[in-house]
Amino acid sequence: MKNKIKLTSILSGLLTLAFLVFFTIWTCRIDLTEDSRYSISDCTKELIKGFDTPLQITLYLNGDLNPAFLRLRKTTIDMIDDLSNDAKYTISINNINPSDADSEEQRLSNYALLAERGLKPSEVYMRDKDGKSIRKIIFPWIEIMTKEQTIAVPLLKNIRNKSGEENINISIENLEFEISDALSRLKNKEIRKIAFLEGHGELTEAETYQISKSLSKYFQIDRGELQNDASVLNDYQAIIIANPVNAFNEREKYILDQYIMYGGSVLWLVNGVRFDKQQLSQQGFSPVIEADLNLNDLFFRYGIRINPVLVQDMQCVYMPINIAPAGEQAQFDLVPWHFSPLLLSSDAHPITKNTGEIMAEFISTISTTEQHQELQTDVLLATSNRSKILPVPASITLNESGDSDESSFNTGYLPVAILISGIFQSNFTNRIPPKDIKNNRPFRTQSIETKQLFIAGGSIIRNETNGIASDSTTLPLGYDRIMNATFGNETFLINAINYLTNQDERIQLRAKTFKTRLLNQHISKQKRTTLQIVNVVLPLVILIFFAFIFNGYRKKTYAAKKQ
Repeated sequence: MKNKIKLTSILSGLLTLAFLVFFTIWTCRIDLTEDSRYSISDCTKELIKGFDTPLQITLYLNGDLNPAFLRLRKTTIDMIDDLSNDAKYTISINNINPSDADSEEQRLSNYALLAERGLKPSEVYMRDKDGKSIRKIIFPWIEIMTKEQTIAVPLLKNIRNKSGEENINISIENLEFEISDALSRLKNKEIRKIAFLEGHGELTEAETYQISKSLSKYFQIDRGELQNDASVLNDYQAIIIANPVNAFNEREKYILDQYIMYGGSVLWLVNGVRFDKQQLSQQGFSPVIEADLNLNDLFFRYGIRINPVLVQDMQCVYMPINIAPAGEQAQFDLVPWHFSPLLLSSDAHPITKNTGEIMAEFISTISTTEQHQELQTDVLLATSNRSKILPVPASITLNESGDSDESSFNTGYLPVAILISGIFQSNFTNRIPPKDIKNNRPFRTQSIETKQLFIAGGSIIRNETNGIASDSTTLPLGYDRIMNATFGNETFLINAINYLTNQDERIQLRAKTFKTRLLNQHISKQKRTTLQIVNVVLPLVILIFFAFIFNGYRKKTYAAKKQ
């Protein structure tokens, strides 16, 4: 009997040791959460499996961190560990704390070197051991390195009007997308091409410099005019038409129409009205008329109408206005500029999820037509619930910026950007094609499954510039100098182009939502007492219960041995 018990004990010990050794070498997690927050998507797994060389990841989020950033750091490390299970080669993590230095001079030098590489620091206010508030500089970044290339990945999303805890939760939701995006850029050797269309007074290269720079990480970007060669667009996955002011002719419309029929995607940034911004700036007023771009029939066929109106919104940026009487020294005051709204983005679509507000200026509204019933439509951007419409023709003045009659802002959630997906009908069905078109493919009456994004305002893609000519510099896209804030324009447009170019599966990672489960502060006193008993007393009762069972079993076993 004793030998049997001894053998059982040895086998149990060996089995436990083998179990511990196995799970020390091979890590495994079973995700039982409702929102699958601990699972890696199949597309990310396929990406990591495609690397034939080891990866090295440098994590800069280290040091004395508050609990929220410690949670972000732990989630990042856990995700890297999960990716290691699917990788062919080792993924090593190198932890660096930029604040760890022998002197203040060395610490500032570390900060400067990282900033030069594009790793911007974040200021965090924390409590020290004595309860005092202190300012700390942290770098919520990782760098993913292969032998040939290094890509920096931001870990922190800092969306305006969101609390610190909400931003940390959003950052964790977007973590897999950011890492997957970097892995895709490291692995992708295919040259994908997009183009900015010119020839109709569109925004210049300088005015679209920032978005072009950001998109160049993913695409080869060209610019050019449509002539009479229909094949000029064949190699491009998407076309961007940014704020045209001159009308399109029938030949150009035909080439664009057939490009769409063969599966091409177009990002339209088109104003519904026309005004003179220089006259408004210099003289304080400008007439506003409908913008005639000769595109109404094309848009109608695609299920869209860009309305010839101007939107004013109480949720807007501010503008300095000279309030001093004529002849006296200028005195500027900040007043709301209702013609520059901060647009709401839809969290229901991966393009706009967690992008925050989008800054625009002099925008119109969009409505759908009967043609859209066969197509899928998604409203991506809209005004706030305190907006109004100015029909044209009209005249706008800088004095209107001081309009504080809130009762007139009684319209809400006006669509400004709509994504249309599906099979489009050609605008040139049963029509004679324009003459002198070369290299024309066979005419299609309806398209392959494709997507188009219509935005009723070109200002969303335009970046501001400082200085003149060669001394000029560009400001970040979506940056407002008065509010000293950068809005989500760039993120929105990058997501939009990636979505239009059929990167749907990876963009869907942005749709991840982790519910923030907060304690209910308004439960009844009786229910509070019940919960306290369940959480404090019940575990003790269960422990005592099993203790009695164990002691009874122990007494019975040893009593049998003595007999």
